[in-house]
Amino acid sequence: MAKKSAGILPYRKSTNGLQVLLVHPGGPFWQNRDLGAWSIAKGEYGDDEQPEAAARREFVEETGWKLEGALLPLGELRQRGGKLITAFGVEDDFDTGTLRSNMFEMEWPPRSGRMRFFPEIDRAEWYGLDVAREKMLVGQRPFLDRLVVSV
Repeated sequence: MAKKSAGILPYRKSTNGLQVLLVHPGGPFWQNRDLGAWSIAKGEYGDDEQPEAAARREFVEETGWKLEGALLPLGELRQRGGKLITAFGVEDDFDTGTLRSNMFEMEWPPRSGRMRFFPEIDRAEWYGLDVAREKMLVGQRPFLDRLVVSV
């Protein structure tokens, strides 16, 4: 059975148009990648959890920000690796300087025997739609189109 993931794509309306909040994955594999590396804040969930509850939980874990408002369903996408992602939009305005991500531990450098901690998300930024399309993982870009149609 394919893994399932759920996430949230915050948006805000500005004088320059619609902006979305994207997150950059932490850890050594992603530190030098930018274009095509950013994502919605998301995470995996099991059969015992509903997608909206998982999306809210993961958003708090990855950003430290709690969402109060209603979520706008943006549907599902199947990634190249087979994972099914369910996304939601929400209108909000987070201060990216207050990002507080959870941490994960891994051996780094590989085969060194040294364990290090890294933030799951190392950055969050607001982007206009054109820049967001360039920064975002290709497989998640359709969520931007769905958001535009829905708001």
